[in-house]
Amino acid sequence: MRKMAIQAREKLILALDVDTQEEVEGLVEKLADFVGIFKVGHRLFTRYGPKIIKVIKKKKVKVFYDAKFYDISSVVEKAAETVADLGVDMFTMHTLGGLEMIQRARKAAKKRNRFIKVLGVTLLTSLNSQVLEEELGIERNLREEVIHLANLAKKGGLDGVVASSYEIEELRRNFGNDLLLIVPGVRPKGSKKDEQKRVLTPRQAIKRGADFVVIGRPILDSADPVRTAKRILEEIED
Repeated sequence: MRKMAIQAREKLILALDVDTQEEVEGLVEKLADFVGIFKVGHRLFTRYGPKIIKVIKKKKVKVFYDAKFYDISSVVEKAAETVADLGVDMFTMHTLGGLEMIQRARKAAKKRNRFIKVLGVTLLTSLNSQVLEEELGIERNLREEVIHLANLAKKGGLDGVVASSYEIEELRRNFGNDLLLIVPGVRPKGSKKDEQKRVLTPRQAIKRGADFVVIGRPILDSADPVRTAKRILEEIED
């Protein structure tokens, strides 16, 4: 039973969508036994910079920097070097940046830290087919575009991709276990979807083949974050 709990914990990524260092330290202290990886995004990094990653790493936990780098290849390459030096365990870039950007950034990061996981964002979970076609002018349907971008990630040597729960099965059919699948927009039973368009429960996402699920507000907004995290682990194990 203990082994199952450890496995479930490693699959849970908490999105630290809060505003202060004090909140971050409190959450990490409280949830380190129930959360495998803590995710830092633009909200925290813009306020605190690299300092916030160092603060979390001092707690001896894993950090996922959701950088979503998207720029010319030379710029992302240098950014990837810097991130690897920070000691994060995972970070992201947009696969829409193209193959050269992906390859150069991956090579730079792995040269500094061979254990770091470099991930490609396919399409944001807030997007749907209508937005894809009418606003972004992408002719492929949503699932075709995700597979196309995941293929670019694989070709570029990335460790995995970030994609919605509704693309998991299609990604597994196309890539088997060649790519780690990190799935945001996951909501426990009874939670609100907020702005996410493509959502499943933690249990559904893991059953379909997700390696990691990213959850934020359902835990952060809970009156008892520890209890909520435990309930999510139970869903994953079920």
